[in-house]
Amino acid sequence: MNWAKSLALALGQRGYLLGDNMLGKYAGAVLCLLVALSLGCDRPEKDLQVEEEVAKTIVAVGDSLTAGYGVSIDESYPAVLEDKLRQAGYAYQVINAGVSGETSSGTLARLDWVLTLDPDAVILTIGANDGLRAIDPDLVEANLRQIIEQLQQRDIVVILAGMKMVANLGPGYVSRFNRIYPSLAREYGVAFYPFFLDGVAMQSAYNLADGIHPNAAGYHIIADNIYPVVLEALAGGQGQ
Repeated sequence: MNWAKSLALALGQRGYLLGDNMLGKYAGAVLCLLVALSLGCDRPEKDLQVEEEVAKTIVAVGDSLTAGYGVSIDESYPAVLEDKLRQAGYAYQVINAGVSGETSSGTLARLDWVLTLDPDAVILTIGANDGLRAIDPDLVEANLRQIIEQLQQRDIVVILAGMKMVANLGPGYVSRFNRIYPSLAREYGVAFYPFFLDGVAMQSAYNLADGIHPNAAGYHIIADNIYPVVLEALAGGQGQ
């Protein structure tokens, strides 16, 4: 975008072209002059219009794994995913709504705020902190069920990213916890990515020194993995 188009778009975004006041008329004249100088006075009037691309909204909901603990916001998986979508020609913005330390109960409690973002789709990646705190899997499942139902009632596409729990919590707990995500995906027919940390968990090259949170390279793998599931969900499929 050249300097004239950039300035024209900036004026439009600031609202200077709206209304009948003198400032609006002056800004409008400036806009016409700049665009005419940039594009040529012999262009048809319709070619002089500046149109903003209206993007649909995906909200990535989760805990520190979504927020991007330990990396810059541009290196978190929502940012990397948005870049991939836009490079492929999809007009989507991906909002990072991750909150470090959050549990499924916390996500349910702030769901009304998430809905104020007016999402077309939600990537739901929550439950790791529940498991690490040995919270009853029945409560985790009940919270996720309520979240999914509220999103579906508003015709929001749901992409559920599953979590798997560490073995040292005992086979009984791990088995109950790990069943939550595939069971809910089948019950509600949502797009499903079975394990959010697939290819990243326990791989030192893709994690921070704590061995829990992905580094920038790890988030690129996560974005690459979940990308086709997101595309299929947006096209009306159920993901993997």
